[in-house]
Amino acid sequence: MRLYLSSAAAGLLLAAGIGAAAAQDVIIEPQQQTVVREYVHKKPLASIDLLGVQLAIGSTLPDTVELHAIDVPDVRYRYVVVNNQTVLVDPQTRRIVQVVE
Repeated sequence: MRLYLSSAAAGLLLAAGIGAAAAQDVIIEPQQQTVVREYVHKKPLASIDLLGVQLAIGSTLPDTVELHAIDVPDVRYRYVVVNNQTVLVDPQTRRIVQVVE
């Protein structure tokens, strides 16, 4: 029984570690953050209103929201302005990866 519990606990810790590693994959390098921030400020978009959508990292945007490319090397994310906040979005999952200040 003790071996079973230890294995289960190890499995849970491993799963938590995998989740944390996946979350780290969306971290944008500081140099890229500066370039992206400058880009989206130079290329402002009209804000769209979305009721019932929480603008937080990990939130998913509906398919009806048009995502715009960022013309910066090595940046795979897209951006959009929702409820007057600029957000970076992973185009494959449509999840918000960063709220741009």
